[in-house]
Amino acid sequence: MAELGDLDSREFERRLRDRPLVILPVGALEAHGPHLPLAADQIQAETTARALAERLGALVAPAVPYGVCFGARRFPGTIDVSLSTLSLYVGEILTELARHGATRILVLSGHAAREHMGALRDAADRAMRSMPAARIAVLSDYDFVYERRGKDAPESDGHAGLLETSRILAMRPDLVAKVRPSGERRGSPFVPGAPTLEEWPESVAGDPGPATAELGASVQSYVLDRLETTVRTLWND
Repeated sequence: MAELGDLDSREFERRLRDRPLVILPVGALEAHGPHLPLAADQIQAETTARALAERLGALVAPAVPYGVCFGARRFPGTIDVSLSTLSLYVGEILTELARHGATRILVLSGHAAREHMGALRDAADRAMRSMPAARIAVLSDYDFVYERRGKDAPESDGHAGLLETSRILAMRPDLVAKVRPSGERRGSPFVPGAPTLEEWPESVAGDPGPATAELGASVQSYVLDRLETTVRTLWND
């Protein structure tokens, strides 16, 4: 594993000759209740990318720290960029990586909002059309975290809830507050825009109170196993 940003120009050129997987972590700066940091999504994406890279001998690119977050945009600290802005920005990063010879790229997002993921997939699609030698996969670690709902957490667990709080406890316990209110997000999924105060009074979906670092470590191990299998299948490793 190597941090792409730590390499010099010639070392980067040498590494790319071996066709390594390049992982681009994508986060978001978004409210996660009063108990988790605004950068929770980036922390999870970067931590997971580095651990996955250790297993696969991959390069980890510097993270994209902002995302499409209009669901939580009324909460202090949330930075919500537009779908077009994120798609254009990430698309150019992917195209540039491919221009230098990266043929296997994984976009790994710690933020799983539908609109955000759609923007990332659009970016990857355009990059692959302009650089046909590159194959790019786009997923969120929460594609696998939420497979633990109904097992390690209630089916209703979500944003800043039990699973996410447990993961941050395992990764950065110094950033997790002891007071962790539960919450519920209501409102129709068919109505665009941010939910009202009545529909989502706090930026939490679930009960993070019982969260533990042990549960977080268990979930993270599961996520890494699923990611490794997925990547090896995608690129026939």
